Amino acid sequence: MGTQEFWSGWWWPAATAILGFVFTGLVLNQWYHRRKPHQLAWAVGLSMYGTAAAMEAYSEFTGEWIPWVYRIYIVLAASLVGFLGLGTLYLISRNRLWPRIYLIFLLVCLAIFFWGALTVELQEDKLVAGIVVGGQALGPGGSFPRIMSLPFNITGTIFLLGGAVVSIWRFARKREYAYRVWANVLIAAGTIVIAGAGSMARAGMTVGLYAAEMVASVLLLAGFLMAGTLQKGARAAAEAGRAQRAVESATES
Repeated sequence: MGTQEFWSGWWWPAATAILGFVFTGLVLNQWYHRRKPHQLAWAVGLSMYGTAAAMEAYSEFTGEWIPWVYRIYIVLAASLVGFLGLGTLYLISRNRLWPRIYLIFLLVCLAIFFWGALTVELQEDKLVAGIVVGGQALGPGGSFPRIMSLPFNITGTIFLLGGAVVSIWRFARKREYAYRVWANVLIAAGTIVIAGAGSMARAGMTVGLYAAEMVASVLLLAGFLMAGTLQKGARAAAEAGRAQRAVESATES
């Protein structure tokens, strides 16, 4: 087995799919107990991540793409980052209006993307098994529906990476929220890994894309779980405040 064959094997996306579904369950459990909208948005994005990876694994294992599976795969793989970004926007936004507007935007774009992907005539010569970059079988670059990936990729990446930077700046000086800083470092790292691997794949260097997807999913999930609630930091801040008041009271006495 050659190096390229090893790094492009079906076992990488299969492992990513398993991790994706496990992670989805963990984040959904957080949402079930805390009912925070960012947790639900992240769970949706992670479920799309896991499903797309499972479709990649099936294609690599069987050596073919079933046309209808390919159509759905392209939509899920291209739009999942938008929902991950939505979760981050919910987490950092003090005004719920903006994430709600972005949610409506995502749903409208998703409906248009699905309609286009399910109705366009596929270019059979480009419907080859394995790593698919940019949905080439849907048509030439810049054509509809391929262009519908841009609203998700651009905005989702901005919110994921930008939101992580904003959170790091916001909590860097609060020792009790140090875990939130590290959580957002992980989210930023995961975003950079998958964005970098995707850019290299679009340039024709696809070796390692599947492994990068798995690494990125681990980094993102770890960050999501750590950043999932402010309660830990709030409790630490309250305890620090009580301890400070106790010291001040003892000093005055």
